Amino acid sequence: MSSVKRHIEPLLRTAAWLEGAVFTVSSLACFAISGDIPLFALVSVIPLYFVMLVSYFMMGRSSAVLWLIVTTVVGFSISALLSLAITANPSNIGALLLLCGGGIGAMAIVLQSSRAGRYYLVAIFVLNIVITLPAMSVDGAAQALTIFIVSWSVNVTVGIWITDSVRRARNRIARLGTAHQAERSASELEAQRRQSARLLHDTVLATLTLLAHSGVGADPDALRVQAGEDAVLLRQLRLGETPSPRSSGGYTMQPDEVAVVGQSIRSLQQRFQRRGLTVHWHGDGDITLPQTVRSAFLLSLGECLENVRRHSGVDSADVTISQDAAGVRAMVTDSGVGFDTDDVERGRLGIAESVVARIRDVGGNARIFSAPGAGTTVVLEVPR
Repeated sequence: MSSVKRHIEPLLRTAAWLEGAVFTVSSLACFAISGDIPLFALVSVIPLYFVMLVSYFMMGRSSAVLWLIVTTVVGFSISALLSLAITANPSNIGALLLLCGGGIGAMAIVLQSSRAGRYYLVAIFVLNIVITLPAMSVDGAAQALTIFIVSWSVNVTVGIWITDSVRRARNRIARLGTAHQAERSASELEAQRRQSARLLHDTVLATLTLLAHSGVGADPDALRVQAGEDAVLLRQLRLGETPSPRSSGGYTMQPDEVAVVGQSIRSLQQRFQRRGLTVHWHGDGDITLPQTVRSAFLLSLGECLENVRRHSGVDSADVTISQDAAGVRAMVTDSGVGFDTDDVERGRLGIAESVVARIRDVGGNARIFSAPGAGTTVVLEVPR
């Protein structure tokens, strides 16, 4: 509630300042064109008008009660002087009514927002009538009373409307914020689920597939090493050490630092050599990428090689890596059986998630070229 008040008060003070200044200037204009002004009124009232304008200006920029008091005192001083100097001239009467009805009445916009302010509002309204009405004729007094009641009521209504509008707007913003937070949490949960699914597909599922085929094509020692690495991964999953978004764009896997890709490229080469796939590496072997991009690049590259080993029908592949100021590219080529890219099942994680979606998530691009009997080429591009 205090937060809502902090947002309401500046609007109320600004509205009071604008209306009070407009009516005060209008009253001064009527007073100036009267042409029937006693000298003492001319000397005394004009400076007070300027003081009142300054006090309203300060009221629009400060919540200090001082400026409300100054505006009240100066406004009633002007009213008293005009009441003493008033003549039958309509300009003088207009100046008085504009000042009392709108110039002083504009404070009602601010005062209606608190209990103490409402008490103060009633007091100055009554005092305003007491000072002004005696200077009017019988007909003029009825007209002045009507103007005071209408103008002050309008100002109170404006203040209530602003207060209610701001409160309703902030409630809507709060509901939108809640909905956005729920949507973001759902997106982050989905991102975490997809990340875990990719990791499991690339590691544990690959090992289980080898075991399902009795380890054909893989060295038994290499299979044991891989199973041990997968056990470590599963333990990390259980302890919450896998990549999991804490918030949009943030991951807990490792610090965001620039790491050398070549070191892990060598480990990829050794791993697939143990699994029976010979990888011929071409191009740059010592390149750097931010940690998040590096992880996506290497994991996608490893999945491409795993697909060659499992599905191509050949035991070798070529990997060409190049780089420039914009990013890093890797081209994985095999001369295997190939496939029709339109026939890949949507539920298969290997291409859709572990390669294409993973590279896209870090701002990169993955393109796959293949046809039955013509081998397969995958191009991976990631930014620096």
